[in-house]
Amino acid sequence: MLTREQMAQRVAQELRDGDYVNLGIGIPTLVANYVPQGMDVMLQSENGLLGMGEFPTAAQLDADMINAGKQTVTARRGAAIFDSAQSFAMIRGGHVDLTVLGAFEVDVAGNIASWMIPGKLVKGMGGAMDLVAGAENIIVMMTHAAKNGESKLLPRCTLPLTGAHCIRKVLTDLAYLEIEQGAFVLRERAPGVSVEEIMAKTAGTLVVPKQVPEMRFC
Repeated sequence: MLTREQMAQRVAQELRDGDYVNLGIGIPTLVANYVPQGMDVMLQSENGLLGMGEFPTAAQLDADMINAGKQTVTARRGAAIFDSAQSFAMIRGGHVDLTVLGAFEVDVAGNIASWMIPGKLVKGMGGAMDLVAGAENIIVMMTHAAKNGESKLLPRCTLPLTGAHCIRKVLTDLAYLEIEQGAFVLRERAPGVSVEEIMAKTAGTLVVPKQVPEMRFC
């Protein structure tokens, strides 16, 4: 299986020069550490930062410089700081090219459930609902299965939805998949992971091409 860092490296390969990118709370924040050398990408945080940099070293640490998940971050040259109202205006106005989100469940219709498990403490929706509605491109990063072994790639989401018919790409610790015509299409597999294991851990309809290459990392 891929480590969290390897998942972030693979998603970073989807970045394009000049992109404005929002990284969701959790594993997606690690993508900031793997932006390809020489690529100009502006990372946006819902709490009001455009131009987020890598996580700080001990010498760079500034307790007042945080992302939406309250993690300390750095600001790159050219960064801007503003209120959350302006930040959400950017998101809702369609000015974010790519958002990377975590999720509890994704289904074959492109639905995503990422904010609530009934009966458990919920801190709030955050910006996820706005991001799935406003972003031009969305990638979900999550483990392929829950801690109890149940698949998180489903025929239909069972938890309250964050967004409907909005997800087209999913990167898990086992595979990279695209959602097309009501099915998960297996595009790449993690090094050392078999197609059979991915099939066994995918509850939703899975289409497996004749050739499924292993992921490559620089």
